[in-house]
Amino acid sequence: MRITYDTQADALYIQLRQGKFLRNREVAEGIILDVGEGDALLGIEILEASSRFAPSDLARVEVLMPLELTALST
Repeated sequence: MRITYDTQADALYIQLRQGKFLRNREVAEGIILDVGEGDALLGIEILEASSRFAPSDLARVEVLMPLELTALST
């Protein structure tokens, strides 16, 4: 998973997985899903991110994983 914020576009992108991109689907104003083969969710784009999140939220990301998943990554 990868999270990026483009300050010029004011867009936050959460890439959930890699895959062949097929289409976008806007689920709410400024919230766009990238969908791949087999209807796999590849990523989520959030436009006008600075109006939706505080600057401190955009500057810091906390990741919490269940212990079972952290054990699999070693």
